[in-house]
Amino acid sequence: MTAAESQEAPTGSAPPAGWLPLVALAVAQFVMVLDQSAMNVSISALVDDFDTTVTTIQAVITLYCLVMAMFMLTGGKIGDIIGRKRTFVIGLVIYAAGSALTAVAPTVAVLTLGWSVLEGLGAALVLPAMVALIAGNFEGASRKVAYAVIGGVAGAGIAVGPILGGWATTEYSWRLIFAGEVLLVALILVMTPKVVDAPTTGAAPRLDLVGAALSAAGLGLVVLGVLQSSTWGWVRPKEDSPATLFGFSLTVFVIGLGAVLLWAFAAWQRHRESRGRDPLVHLALLDIAPLRSGLLGLFSQNLILMGVFFTIPLYLQLVIGLDALETGLKMLPVSIAMFLASAAGSRLSGRFSIRSIVRAGLATALVATILLLATVEPELDESSFGWAMAVLGVGMGLIASQLGNVVQSSVDASGRGEAGGLQFTGQQLGSSLGVALLGAIVLSGLTTSFVNNVADDDRISSEVADQVGVAVGSGIDFVSADQVGVAAREAGLDDPTAEAIVEDYEAAQIQALKAGLLAAAFLALLSLATTRQLPHGPPGPDGGRQASSAGAGRGRMARRRRE
Repeated sequence: MTAAESQEAPTGSAPPAGWLPLVALAVAQFVMVLDQSAMNVSISALVDDFDTTVTTIQAVITLYCLVMAMFMLTGGKIGDIIGRKRTFVIGLVIYAAGSALTAVAPTVAVLTLGWSVLEGLGAALVLPAMVALIAGNFEGASRKVAYAVIGGVAGAGIAVGPILGGWATTEYSWRLIFAGEVLLVALILVMTPKVVDAPTTGAAPRLDLVGAALSAAGLGLVVLGVLQSSTWGWVRPKEDSPATLFGFSLTVFVIGLGAVLLWAFAAWQRHRESRGRDPLVHLALLDIAPLRSGLLGLFSQNLILMGVFFTIPLYLQLVIGLDALETGLKMLPVSIAMFLASAAGSRLSGRFSIRSIVRAGLATALVATILLLATVEPELDESSFGWAMAVLGVGMGLIASQLGNVVQSSVDASGRGEAGGLQFTGQQLGSSLGVALLGAIVLSGLTTSFVNNVADDDRISSEVADQVGVAVGSGIDFVSADQVGVAAREAGLDDPTAEAIVEDYEAAQIQALKAGLLAAAFLALLSLATTRQLPHGPPGPDGGRQASSAGAGRGRMARRRRE
């Protein structure tokens, strides 16, 4: 047990006997990741149901992650104010309402409201409260096991999600997943009375509304800019860009404005702290090296994983032609391997340093993305693809098994709400940027490769090539080759020309998907640089001293507020 842990046990709030509280919290973690993983294999069904495009569904998925990222800090602070258990319950109710609305959504707008907005807001309340409740209900070795279980359950959610989503979508409807989530939330609420509320110290803080608005707007604009880059253009504006400034795309200015608002948020937090008032998050927490490195690791993990999870279903469904259930089964190796590696991670941390385990996970993920690059071909090599996905799962599982405990063990009880907010902000920001960034790379690569392939094809006349360039110059959606063939023939092209265009499009699909996976490999390589300040060994007294310092700083601020 660390020094911080030994100082945190509150009088009269001993952790409860038994593991039922962990069951309730683990099921909550499962629900939070279920629809994310389930819907990735149902993209084609959503496109058909709502008569929309892959780009629109990409935006809905990204917005769900983004809403969580935007309001996670606020959710963590609300837990500090009204109590983590109450926040947990309120968040679950909001989440269930969003799931119920999504299950009956008649339009994309209602789907967005239920899934992206309401579920996102509910999760922003649930997740920071959940990690604080784990720390409040378990101590020492039990706490390490509890965090490993939560990491494993997240892996299980990713494992079961594609299978459940594929089965429900193929046999019934994707809506069944969201209806099932309502029932799971009801089960969690029945078990919640067994969960002891996490202790807090000092006077209840006040919510920083200005800080909440600045952080949400800043994060939202950065992700919006990345998401729209494939439509607006990164620097040079495309035809679909709604406006230009000084001859440049809006992307640069939207991302820049987001960065300015985040800078203003940091300045505002320092201002409030200097006046002895409650900030949304104490930026001094980021001075704790293990916590800072843990946050960067969680961001990197989700950036890579969710980007790959958006890219691979496009390959399996729109290139290979699998249905949702078959896609889920093909993605099962990554999920099983992630679950097993997460479960093994707590044992490994007793023999190897946390930094070594996380570095091994990132290196394994790098190898996996390179293996996937080699398997993305017009014909699926099932054996090679399955092994590559399993290797990816091992890497992601090793990372997931360590970083949650690193973040929460870096602070004392008074800092756990804010640390949880930072933790899941990093994770969901990584998820939203992963989908937006790799999605933008894939779609931009598809357009460029298709236009170039057609222009270089001797079977296609220069007149037709020019028409194709004009038609898709502002960007195209990722659709099946059959749809391209139908569109070419409806445009009056003869069969040989239409077949040549289809072949060029199929080649562009493979080139674009490989570009996305190459970007994921590059991100995994860069992420190794974020691990330098992770603990060299299992959490010990150093982490406790850092946590105590952070807690002491908060205690001094609390005393100033009372004075």
